[in-house]
Amino acid sequence: MTATISHIGICCADIEQSVRFYTQALGFEQVRVIDPIGPPYDALAEVPGTTFCAHYMQCGAVTIELIGFPDSAVSGAAERRPMNRRGFTHMTLVVDSVDASAEQIERCGGRVHRETRIDSPFGPMVFCTDPDGVRIELIQGAG
Repeated sequence: MTATISHIGICCADIEQSVRFYTQALGFEQVRVIDPIGPPYDALAEVPGTTFCAHYMQCGAVTIELIGFPDSAVSGAAERRPMNRRGFTHMTLVVDSVDASAEQIERCGGRVHRETRIDSPFGPMVFCTDPDGVRIELIQGAG
């Protein structure tokens, strides 16, 4: 079997806030929007009878799909998941400056977890979270 990754989906409590965050704080480009999405995709997503929207955001070769449910509430806490919990743990972005990127993340509604900042052999690193608690690791690239 041969496979390639098309995209990674992220459920968002406030789709417009998340689109602003990923474009303004992290430099993603919005490349496609599908709105509304209903049958048969409601069955595929296991939310029967619900309509939702998808905003495809690209950073380099990676695409994420921000999924919004404008007519229904989303569930789950907006807190970062522990790294030792099964499932998706984080995405990593290589940035010019960890500190400048962290400041931009805070200005755009994200959170910087300064207690995680380290100076590693790979360069400065820190974890941040988007408005929905998704972990974003910043690594400062060699300049």
